[in-house]
This record gives sequence, structure tokens and C-alpha cells, in this order.
Amino acid sequence: MRRKLFLWISVAGILIQLAIQLAICEPASAADLKTSAATKYRITGVVKDALGRPIKQTALSMQASNGRIVAHSSSNDEGEFSFSVGARGTYAVVATKKGFRTATAIVTVLAKGAAPIVLAMEAEKSVSLAVAATRLNKSRNSLSPGTGGSKYTFSDKAIQQLPQGANTSLNQVILQAPGVAQDSYGQIHVRGDHADLQYRINGIQLPEGITGFGQVLSPRFAQSISLLTGALPAQYGLRTAGIVDIKTKDGQLDNLADVDFYGGQRGTMQPSFEYGGSKGNFSYFVTGQYLGTDHGVEPPTSGPTAIHDTSNQGSGFGYFSYLLSSTTRLSLITGTAINHFQIPANPNQPQVYALAGVPVYPSAKVRDNQFEQNYFNVLALQGAVGSNFDYQIAPFSRYSTVTFNPDHAGDLIYNGAASRVFRSDWGNGFQIDTAYHGVADHTFRLGGYFDAERAEIDNHESTFPANPITGKQSSPFPISIVDDLALQTWIYCGYLQDEWKLTKQLTFNYGVRFDLYDGLVRADQASPRAALVYTPFKGTTIHAGYARQFTPPPTELVSTTAIATFAHTTGAPFSKGNSTPAVERDHLFDAGVTQDIIPGLNVGIDSYYKKAADLIDEGQFGPALIFETFNYAKGRVWGVEFTSSYTHESFYAYNNFAYSVAQGTQVESGQFNFTRAELGYISSHYVFLDHDQTFTDSAGAAYNWRGWMFSIDGIYGSGLRSGFANTGNLPFYIQVDAGISRRVTVPNNYGVLEFRTAIVNMNDRTYQIRSGTGIGVFAAQYGPRRALYGGIKWELPFTKPAGT
Repeated sequence: MRRKLFLWISVAGILIQLAIQLAICEPASAADLKTSAATKYRITGVVKDALGRPIKQTALSMQASNGRIVAHSSSNDEGEFSFSVGARGTYAVVATKKGFRTATAIVTVLAKGAAPIVLAMEAEKSVSLAVAATRLNKSRNSLSPGTGGSKYTFSDKAIQQLPQGANTSLNQVILQAPGVAQDSYGQIHVRGDHADLQYRINGIQLPEGITGFGQVLSPRFAQSISLLTGALPAQYGLRTAGIVDIKTKDGQLDNLADVDFYGGQRGTMQPSFEYGGSKGNFSYFVTGQYLGTDHGVEPPTSGPTAIHDTSNQGSGFGYFSYLLSSTTRLSLITGTAINHFQIPANPNQPQVYALAGVPVYPSAKVRDNQFEQNYFNVLALQGAVGSNFDYQIAPFSRYSTVTFNPDHAGDLIYNGAASRVFRSDWGNGFQIDTAYHGVADHTFRLGGYFDAERAEIDNHESTFPANPITGKQSSPFPISIVDDLALQTWIYCGYLQDEWKLTKQLTFNYGVRFDLYDGLVRADQASPRAALVYTPFKGTTIHAGYARQFTPPPTELVSTTAIATFAHTTGAPFSKGNSTPAVERDHLFDAGVTQDIIPGLNVGIDSYYKKAADLIDEGQFGPALIFETFNYAKGRVWGVEFTSSYTHESFYAYNNFAYSVAQGTQVESGQFNFTRAELGYISSHYVFLDHDQTFTDSAGAAYNWRGWMFSIDGIYGSGLRSGFANTGNLPFYIQVDAGISRRVTVPNNYGVLEFRTAIVNMNDRTYQIRSGTGIGVFAAQYGPRRALYGGIKWELPFTKPAGT
């Protein structure tokens, strides 16, 4: 009796579910179709456009041989569809969608069923423009080889599958890659280097901006984001710890329009939009977002709500291209980011200095602020000459500023100095890349890079007079010191390399680049590169490489005359040494292997060793969140990375574990930032770099269950360095984030709604990223506390099919 009752309840549940799906006119997913109550024969297929991309929300009908329609269906987000019929025979499957020509496929249902079918729909207008754009993208990609190093790629789909989707900041996306360590102020460190990242958009290197902690680039405009590490080919130089290579969305191929309203706890509000399309030979894609939050900077307090930590951040990006011909394209890339940050206050601190007229000033009332601006533009002419020669010529410009406005009274009382700091950097230059495929088994690449930068560094400081012998404050009346500096730098680079396929399984990439830096110092170097990639059999890839590297110092500098100016004040540095920052020169060795274990399961291991002369490091040595450059005479960095990923139908999971050691000895520039005791210890010991983290791990998973996307990711760190000369380290931490999203088709062709909710630090673990001790660490910073966010994205229905 119970079994019959259970059977009737199950049948009733299935019928109710089918009735609801029909009522809201929502196409069933592929997983639903496999498990739905079926008739005797089932026909499946997929709808694609002329470029092989799936077409969603396509109306499909099945006609019998007499012309009678026997079934209806529609394609899901992956272009998949299914029919059920009760008799064998020959049928016609007809697909219709606005903006496309009707497509028909003939299918024969036999006793064993029917083979899956593919329906290719052609746009009503010629798709030749989209085809030309796709070919040009492939041509552009051929300019940038990845031979010899490691490449970890986040597709647009992978970004959407993160708990916060495209609302995730770029640094948080990259944190999921192997060998990436988290730091405060939005910084990340790859393979034991302090920042030293190069950002490229569509293969074009962006000039450096002033170091800050606002996010200039957003994952929202990315079609894919790749992190390249290891012994890279000769065309990659200057900043080589990691290459963040972003391929942008393109209105010719990514016709879309959406608005997204996202927000949640900590006063977070993040509206955004995307819009892309094309008209004739012209295509466009634009996106913009605003972020308002009460958790703008990692605070020195552990509570969920910090004091004075509000931030307002706005950014925009545009990609515009015009097809001059089927083989030539002119593109404009433009972007901006304007960010304002309150610097969190640290309550209950003892007053250190006396300020005339201000006997009491609670540290909780200190109000420092920082304002950042970034603007960049790239104009690229890219094309192909015949089938053997590809090229891209791209002039670029970038302007960035950082302004730190102190709390005059508060900073004087607690730090002995209040500095209004302004820094600007204007970089202009061009990049040329070419590739020649006319010789069998060889691809020759030749190119160059030029960048001229002018930096302005202004420091208007108030400080107290001090006893010349004891160094203690001698007067409660502050004095003013103006320290302004302008700096011009020039960078010239060129490279030549050959990608040689020795056999079908073995590729050898060798080349050389030349770099000349004329700025803080004048230096040059010829850097050979060589790498082998071997695929002994399907599913196994082995690589090994060597790279000589040349890394100029960033443009931030404090002059020796400035140090003398601060003598006998409470703002005087610890020591008087201030040698000029030098160019870092490295030998890098890298080797690794990846292996497909079973279909969908891939594992890999990669190891590296770097021997450095004049190793560059940076630190925050004052309240302004701006970093200063210094050098160690010698450095050594080594580590091992383990990667794994598994994909099966609607499930995806990954795990990346890394071991790293980064050390330096003998400070040879910026010595004034160190105490005499630290300088003495470092002169005879290799010390860990402040951003060194021994063990790092990132893991995550995503599962699509009947249209519901469940995702989770987490990071583990053994702790950054702390204490005297970085001899200690912080406790380990674990942060786990999770999210759920659901896409719902709006009836009557009103587009698609995506609902998303996410929770950050779901176990609410309190952990320190920085303790306020260690080399170049000014204040403590805590990681985020648990917070709940949610949003609605509306994909508007009026976008046009690609190529129209």
C-alpha cells in the first residue's frame, strides 16, 4: 500500500513539474530532458550559428513526412534541444529565430533511435564580417606564443561560475590561479615576486601606473583572462613574474546588453552595465560599473565594520573596432577608473607626540583619505598580409595619479609627520609585433616596444623639530617641508624569436630580446630565451625553459637631498643611506608536466628557480598607501606548483597548491627606510621577503543542477612574513566563499533574468593579512568578515545577432 501511495505521489509530482515548465514557457535543460518521462524514441541536437556558437531560445518544430507538426521544442542556453516521438520514420526538424534564416535538418528514427543532429543557422545578413573578425582574432593570437611557460586561463564562463560572477574583482579572480598569494590593499604576488605583473589587453602591454590599491581593470569586459608564468618567450619582458593577458569582448562577436544590480552587507552597492553590438564594419563594446562600500581598504581592526572605511569607485571600458578590409582592423581600447578611499582608523592608540592647541585627539577620529585616477588609451592597427604574415602596431597612452590627504592633527600626533602626497605618471609609447609563417615548421616573430614616462612626486610634509642628539620632539609647533621631484624615464625594447616544430611532438622556441632603460639609472641587457615543449603521447605535455630577465625599478624615488632636509625632525628616516634603485637581472629556470589521467581529469606539476642580482622589492614605510622601491644585492626564489581540475557534464572542480621561498640579502638602495639593526642583520643573512608565503592553495567547484548554478571557492595561506627583518610569519588562514545563481527566461521575449546570491568568508574566520610588523609594513590589516550579497542581472532582448 505504501509503495502504491509513493508511486502515485511521484507520478503526480512529475506531472505538476511538467505543467509548471509549460506554463512559464521555459525550455528544459539538457539534464531535465534526460530524466523526463519519455516516449519510445528520443531525438537530440544542438543549434549553432555560422561560427559554431550555440544559439539559445530558438523555436524548433518536428514535422512528419506528411507535413504535420508532431512536436515542439526550444533550445536552452547551450543551444541544446530534444524531441520525443512515438513512431519510427523520417522527420524534418525546423529551426526559426528572429534575425536568422530558417534552418532544416532531416533525421531518420530507427529501432535503435536517431543520431544527434546539428542545425547551423545563417544570419539574415551576411556573416562575413563576423567571420573576418574571428580570423583577425586568430591572427592576433598567433603573435603571442605561450611556449615554455605555464598558462592558466579563466574563460568568461569560468568567471560567471565564481560565487560573485563578474562582480568579482580582478585580483580575486587571479587569486584562484596557482602560485598567487594574497596581500593587503588589493595586491597579489605571483611566484614570490612583489607585484611585478604585466597587464596586456588583446596582446598590447599597458604602461605602468602609480602603485595604488584601486582596481583599474574589471573582469566584466573580459572574454578570457590568462595568467602566464615561467620561462616566457622573448617578446615578454620588463615585468615578468606574471603576464595577465586579457582578451576583450567584441561587439562583432559578442552582441549583448545587460544591466546588473548587485549589493549587500557592508553598505555595498555595485550597479553595472554591458552593451555590445555592430553596424556594418563598425563594432563596439562598452561596460561600466560603480562600487560603493563601507569596506574599501583592509582595516587594522578585526570587527565586521571598520571606522572610516567608505570607498566610492567607478570604472569604464570601451572597445571599438572598424574593419578596413577582410584582413585589416583598426581598434580603439579606452578605459578609466576613478577611486576614492577613506583610510581606516585604528582606535585606542596612545598619543605619541604633542601638538600645540590639541591636548586630546582620539585615534578613532583620524581621517586620512586617498584619491586615485587612471586613464588609458590604445589605438591598434592589426591585420594579415596573405596567409603567412601577421602584424599589429599599437600606440598607447596612460595617465595615473594618486593623492594622499592626511589628517593634519591626527598624523602629527600619532606619527610625528603629516604628509600631503601627490604622484602622477604619464606614459606614452608604441608596440609592434609581427609573425611570419612562410617557412615550413617555423614561425618567426619580430617586434619592439617603446615607452616614455614622466613622473611627478610631490611631498608637502608637516613635522616637529627634534633634538639632534636624542631624536625626541623638541617643540609642539610643527614646521613645513616641501619635497618635489620630477623624473623622466625611457624604455627601448626589441625581440626576435623562432618557434620551431622539430617533430609533431616536439617544439623548440628560442630567441633573444634587448632592453635599454634610461631613468633612475642607465642600463641595458641582451636576454636569451629558450624553451622546449614535448607531447610524447596524447594527454601528456612536458615543458622546460630558461629565461634571462631584465626588470627596471618603478619610478617612485626619494632623493638624498630630501633625506637631508628632514634632519633633526620627528619625520627623519631611520638611517641616511639612499643609494639609487638599480635594475634587477635574473636567471630563471622552469620545468613542468601536465597529464590527462582520465577524460575530464587533468593534473600538473611545475617547478621554478630564480637567481637574482639587485632584486627589487617594495614596501609601505609611511601612512600613505604608496609603496617605495628598494633593492637587495642578491636574491633567490624557488618553488613548486601542483594543479588539478576535473570536468564532467555539469560539474567542474579544481585545486591549485604551491610551495614558495623568496629571500634576499644586503639592502643596497632605500636604506633610509630600515633601522640600523635591520640593515646589520640583513647584510649577513638571507631574509625572507615580506610578501613570501610558504604554502598557498586555491580550490573551487561549480555544479549546474537543473538550471541552478551552485559554486564554491576558497583560498588558504600559511601567512605572510612579520617581525624583525621578516624572521616571523603570521598564522595560516582559510577563506571560503559560496554562491548560487539561476537564469530565468522572461515570457514574451523580454530577455533573461539572472538571480545571484553570494556569501563571502562563509565560516566568518577572523584572520590577519598583515600584522603591522615586518619590512615595509606600516599597519595591520585584516581580511574580510562574513558578508552576504545578492543581485539581479537583466539580459535585454533587443541585441542583434552577430554580423548584422
